[in-house]
Amino acid sequence: MPNVTLNNGVQMPVLGFGVFQIPAEETEEAVTEALVAGYRHIDTAKAYQNEEAVGRAIAKSGIPRDELFVTTKLWIRDAGEERAKRAFDTSLRKLGLDRVDLYLIHEPFGDIHGAWRAMQDLYRQGATRAIGVSNFHPDQLIDLIDHHEIAPAVNQIETHPFYQRTLDQHFMDKHGVRLESWGPLGQGRDDLFTNPVLSAIAAAHGKTVAQTVLRWLVQRDIVVIPKTVRPERMAENLDVFDFTLSPQETARIATLDTGASRVIDLRDPDTISELISRRYE
Repeated sequence: MPNVTLNNGVQMPVLGFGVFQIPAEETEEAVTEALVAGYRHIDTAKAYQNEEAVGRAIAKSGIPRDELFVTTKLWIRDAGEERAKRAFDTSLRKLGLDRVDLYLIHEPFGDIHGAWRAMQDLYRQGATRAIGVSNFHPDQLIDLIDHHEIAPAVNQIETHPFYQRTLDQHFMDKHGVRLESWGPLGQGRDDLFTNPVLSAIAAAHGKTVAQTVLRWLVQRDIVVIPKTVRPERMAENLDVFDFTLSPQETARIATLDTGASRVIDLRDPDTISELISRRYE
C-alpha cells in the first residue's frame, strides 16, 4: 500500500477503510473483513458510534499495532480545551488503544481553538501521531493555522468527481495540509456508477467506475477512505494501483465538477444548527 507523507513526517496509507454509517453491530465484522483484505488504515469517529466495534476488530486481528493507522474524531459538543481531552480519553478507551495515529476536529464549529490547544498537547505527549481537521473551508483553516503553533496535518473533506475541491487542494498544498476525501464515491449519488464519462474511462482500463474514481483521487495525491460492508467490494477498492489515467482522461473527469456539495451544505445556517444540536455519548 503506497503511503503519503504528512507535514510532520508521519506516513499515512493513501487508501483506507471508512466506517461512517456502518451500524455498530455490523462494524466489527466489516473491519475484520477489511483487515483480512489488506486494509491497514481505519477511519472512525465518536459521532459514528462504532469506536468500540472497531477496537474489538483490531484487537482480534493479531496485526501488530505499528502496522495500523487509526483515525478518530472529536465531535462539536466536545470542542473546548478540557472537554476535548476528556473526549479523546474516552475514544482511546473505546478503541482499546494506547494511542491513535490521527485525531481530527470533526466539524469547524464550537470552541475549535480550545480544542486545537488540547490536541497540540496530545500530539506533544505522543497520544496521537498527528492532528488535523475535517470539513474546514480555506478561511476556517487559515484562521486555525495563523493562531496556533502546529498546523493541521490533514483536512478531511467531501471530495469526488462532482465536487472536486481543486482550489481547496491548491490552498492546502500551499500550507502543507493533506487533503483526505470522505465520500470519494459521492455516496453513490447523482448516478455516479452509471455516469457515461466515468463508465467509458473505466471500460477503457478494464476497471469499474469505483476503481476509476479512486484511482483518479489517488493520482491527485488525495487520501481516500471508501466504505463498504461487502468483502468483494473491499478487495475491488484496493485494486487501483495497476493502472494510470491519462491527462486526457483526467481532463474529461474535470468537466463533471459542479463546484458544490452533493451531500451536505456546511455553509447553511440551518444545517449547522442541526449538527450542533446532535449529542453522542
